Amino acid sequence: MEFIKDLAASLRRARTVELPQDETSAFYMLMSMVIANQYRSVSDLLGDSKYNVNYHHGRANRNLLHIAANCGSYECLHLLMKKGADVNHKDMSGCTALHLAARNGQRKCIMKLLEYKADVNIRNNEGLTTIHWLAVNGRTELLHDIFTYVQDVDVEDAQGQTALHVACQNGHKSTVLCLLDHGADVNRPNHYGWVPLHFACSHGQHDTANILLNKGAKFVPNRSNKTPMDLSVEGGYSETCYILLQYMPKLFDQLISMVRKETLKEALYTKVLLFLIDKNRVMADKVLIQLSKEASSIGHSLLSVSSNVETQVSSLLRCVNTLCTLYKSISSSSTSPHSYAVNGVAPMSPKTAQIFKPLEMLWQLLDDWLNLLKMEFERNPENFKKEISNGNLNSLVKECLNDPHVGDSVDSIKESKTVKDVSVEKVGTEEKVEKDEPKSMGASVEWEITPSEGATTHHKVVATKFTLADMEEQLLKRLSLEQADQDVVGVTLPRICGVVQAFYTCCSCQVQQGMTSPRFIEFVWRHNHVLKALVSRNPKVIFDHFHFLLECPELMSQFLYIIKAQPFETRRRWFYENLGSTPDENGLIHSTLNQEDILVVDRGRLFHSSCERMLIMPTDKLKKAFSMKFTGEEGVGRGVVREWFDILSKEILNPDYALFTQSADGCTFQPNSNSAINPDHLNYFQFAGHILGLALYHQHLLSIYFTRSFYKHILGIPVNYKDVASIDPEYAKNLQWILDHNISNLGLDLTFSVETDVFGKMQEVELKPNGIMTQVTEENKQEYVQLVTELRMTRAIQPQIESFLSGFHAFIPQSLVQMFDEFELELMLSGLPEICVDDWKANTDYNGYCEASDIIKWFWEILEDSNEHERVQLLQFVTGSSRVPYGGFSKLTGGGGAQKFTISSSPYTYQILPTASTCINLLKLPEYPSKDELQERIRIASSCGSLGYTTA
Repeated sequence: MEFIKDLAASLRRARTVELPQDETSAFYMLMSMVIANQYRSVSDLLGDSKYNVNYHHGRANRNLLHIAANCGSYECLHLLMKKGADVNHKDMSGCTALHLAARNGQRKCIMKLLEYKADVNIRNNEGLTTIHWLAVNGRTELLHDIFTYVQDVDVEDAQGQTALHVACQNGHKSTVLCLLDHGADVNRPNHYGWVPLHFACSHGQHDTANILLNKGAKFVPNRSNKTPMDLSVEGGYSETCYILLQYMPKLFDQLISMVRKETLKEALYTKVLLFLIDKNRVMADKVLIQLSKEASSIGHSLLSVSSNVETQVSSLLRCVNTLCTLYKSISSSSTSPHSYAVNGVAPMSPKTAQIFKPLEMLWQLLDDWLNLLKMEFERNPENFKKEISNGNLNSLVKECLNDPHVGDSVDSIKESKTVKDVSVEKVGTEEKVEKDEPKSMGASVEWEITPSEGATTHHKVVATKFTLADMEEQLLKRLSLEQADQDVVGVTLPRICGVVQAFYTCCSCQVQQGMTSPRFIEFVWRHNHVLKALVSRNPKVIFDHFHFLLECPELMSQFLYIIKAQPFETRRRWFYENLGSTPDENGLIHSTLNQEDILVVDRGRLFHSSCERMLIMPTDKLKKAFSMKFTGEEGVGRGVVREWFDILSKEILNPDYALFTQSADGCTFQPNSNSAINPDHLNYFQFAGHILGLALYHQHLLSIYFTRSFYKHILGIPVNYKDVASIDPEYAKNLQWILDHNISNLGLDLTFSVETDVFGKMQEVELKPNGIMTQVTEENKQEYVQLVTELRMTRAIQPQIESFLSGFHAFIPQSLVQMFDEFELELMLSGLPEICVDDWKANTDYNGYCEASDIIKWFWEILEDSNEHERVQLLQFVTGSSRVPYGGFSKLTGGGGAQKFTISSSPYTYQILPTASTCINLLKLPEYPSKDELQERIRIASSCGSLGYTTA
């Protein structure tokens, strides 16, 4: 009868009416009910059961009371405690039920636990108490309920952190106020010296920082000597910095001097200062002037030769970059578009002169150094071709300083004389802003901001004493520290170049964007000889400090021969550094998140479809990230992009478009002078320039080779008569013949004009004005050859070249590409001309096979016996590209950067073909039973497998 009763009850309630005898099984049955707060069912099951409510199970070591507190199952929690549950039982992490209820804000559960004597002061394994958990999550309303149970509001966890520390870190303002009102110590440090203000500032909690400062928080460094201001700036928390300055204006000097810190991130520092000057325009001038003084101080220290060169150069450039960014920000908001003079230089206002005034002495000191070195270059050039010993350094300096030809700027170095006052002229006006202080290299000079300028304190910049004795002592000391036999130039070169870069940055921010400062151009021309000599000693400084060359063609032309003399790989690296493109960040990735970033092209009308899509996709988007997809095909990603570049570059050469013609060598191409037969030919040339520029930008190789003369056109290098051989070898020989022989008595009857066939009609074209009346003679034949070369190689295709370059330069600036010659440009665009099997083999990985496997041996034997065309087909099948990058197979890249060619095993079935994953350069090769079958399968896959893409 009892069985029937239990059966009926079980069926009515859709559950068992008795707990299992096994405690673990009983625990899991009850746990699901506790989570759902099914307290009546729990009560029924626990009724007459002998189940131990303190039973804990699992890795977490939690009992049912923990579960109820964590989920807020109040009725179940109350029931369990009435059944004798231990309210202070700890789980594996040392947490009690009260900890869990506090963490999740379960107020009713907390109050019931406290009623049953739960201990609020128990710590978990990390030392956290109930008050810590409430503070972490900002449970202010619950804090009031438990303060009567808390023994110490400043109870510390394992790291010495109080509830106030964690509340400040998370920015819970009401919780912070509640803790402070109940006696929390606003200046209590943890074990690492962090006070609550450190926590608020390190997480940008500016409102919390405001509360702490209002409650008497002290500004102290932690044990790592970092202040709250340091932490605010390091995190880029502008508003927090502003709050700190509101309470402690004296922190301004510390804020400015932080620019010297090696670990400082320039972008975050600049962000903070931009916010400050935008928030308080009165502070703007003060910030700029103080940064200018700081830069001057750093620069003088740098040129004193006694400082660490790398640290000081970095600090100087960081300071100057920040100064100029702030100055341009203020200027752009206050300068009208028409305020620039015709030459793009804004008239210098008194305020601008005042801002940059502290740096004038640094620029003068730079002049002094360059003039000093110039005199020695001119008098003793051999001394700078070899190392100068310490023994003759004294006489070298003395002779330079006493030479009457050095002039005023070098005379200023003498101990007994002062540098002449330097005036800053207003461009376009006669007004001058004179320095108030005498400029003496042998005396300390200081500037002060008057109260009318918004300053609250006086800040001094002390110029380095620059006397003969000091200079000699500093140089000798530095020489002994760095290298006993190192010369003066070696010591000073990186310092001078760092200051030159700073000077350029300051000059540039005062002129219209895109223009080079006339003052800086004049400076370079004035010191042209010595700068070239310095750069020749250590060309690396060009790539480290002379980035201004890329922005000023006039200056680039002066140093281009030095740049071109550097190793190709060095120039190539500098090219991509300044281009903003690297192999790992070029954006040619699987990118399907935004459909607008996918270039969808119709394979059947590849040229026109690509042209249409390229026209509507912004250049900036193509530079950053885009993916490729062929209409009707599944593949998307880097492998498809590579194939698109490869086949499109071949399609550009399609004779149907009449854009390019094959040269006499049968391998290279150049623009077709008769391309006008196609009405849209110039637009197509621009598109071709886009494709080549984009490929070079993303470091993708193309299956296309141009004539040397066309590469010269891209680089801006003049063509010569030898280039004619690419289109007309016999005519080139004739030009060579008249150059090699005297033509005075040959009766050639040549004039400076030629007959040209234009669509079947002969036209007389003059090579120069009145050329048809000018005879070619022995004396002017060189000119004739050059002009006729330019006609055939340049003038005949001038519109095509210009259209191509307009597209190419959208991705590749002329200032960057001109550092290469035509052979190097070809290498960067098209890679190595031949495939080396040994290099391929040496840079191949295996998965499922090894080098000793029969099929791998057969594979390499087949490749060695194959011709170049077959190797190219296989390479394109596996990698998506038919070219080997510069540097060989070790430089192959995949979707995530460097990716070696890999051969992986796959299951073999009859007539199965090899497959490939182009994104990771992977060839999946079944284990064929014979070499003959392997060879045949590879041939079929290579020749047919790249006609379309599917996902592997």
